[in-house]
Amino acid sequence: MDLKRMRAFSLFFAMVLCLLLTACTSSTGSTPAPQAPSGQEQQGQTAGQAPAAPDPASTAASEVKQSGTGQEIILATTTSTQDSGLLDTLLPLFEQNSGIKVKVIAVGTGQAIKLGEDGNADVVLVHSRKSEDEFVANGFGINAYDVMYNQFYIVGPADDPAGVKSAKSATEALSRIAEKKATFISRGDDSGTDKKEKSIWKEASITPEGNWYLSSGQGMGATLQMADEKNAYTLTDEATFLSRKMNLQVLKQGDESLLNPYGIIQVKTTSKPDAAEKLIQFFVGEEGQKAISQFGADKYGKGLFVPSAKKR
Repeated sequence: MDLKRMRAFSLFFAMVLCLLLTACTSSTGSTPAPQAPSGQEQQGQTAGQAPAAPDPASTAASEVKQSGTGQEIILATTTSTQDSGLLDTLLPLFEQNSGIKVKVIAVGTGQAIKLGEDGNADVVLVHSRKSEDEFVANGFGINAYDVMYNQFYIVGPADDPAGVKSAKSATEALSRIAEKKATFISRGDDSGTDKKEKSIWKEASITPEGNWYLSSGQGMGATLQMADEKNAYTLTDEATFLSRKMNLQVLKQGDESLLNPYGIIQVKTTSKPDAAEKLIQFFVGEEGQKAISQFGADKYGKGLFVPSAKKR
């Protein structure tokens, strides 16, 4: 091959090489084809992307969880169940198992029943059978049960200036207090204890009045404290008295008229009937009745309440 042909061949080879290099460079600089997102990207949304549609099963589970843990009901009750510490023992058991929170309003039985009549409570736990029966008969309550009982005490100073300790009945005991004009502290709050006291005075045909007869207008714990400070007599429920340390002595107990039964009733107009029913069934069921029977036994040698669940 002569020199002229060799130069022509070299030039042709160089041009082919340049064309091949240009083609390769163009190929590597092109925009990559879009790819489908990975599984991880599909689950986790990135900014700017529309949120995924909610999973129906997850939504339902969330709603059940919210209804179970977010629900709260109101229990209107007498002060003795609160002051004795009973509710502090029972309600955590119920709340833990049911997921339903219980808000307690502890007042006298009369006020607790009024809260139910006004639709400001879901369940009432009180101790005045006559008022309870009227509450149901007048259409304010349903699903009524006996729950438990204990007794009332007539307590007073250890030297017992009115001679209550030797009285044969609760009626005679109050008659002696009135005769001696010994200081007596009344709840005076239309509570179950107040109603019981008034019924005994009525049975004795006595209208208590005068400087010796004082009204605390407060709950059982505060009334006992006042009686203790004034060295006075008063009527108290057994549980609250035994749960307090004071100088007052039990001077009269065991009389039939001093029986103290408690009832639990669903408020008819409650907007949470299922939760209210669950609370009632807890109190009258096996777990609640067992807890009631054991309450106070380790500290006082006897339970402060006797379980007595019974549908009325």
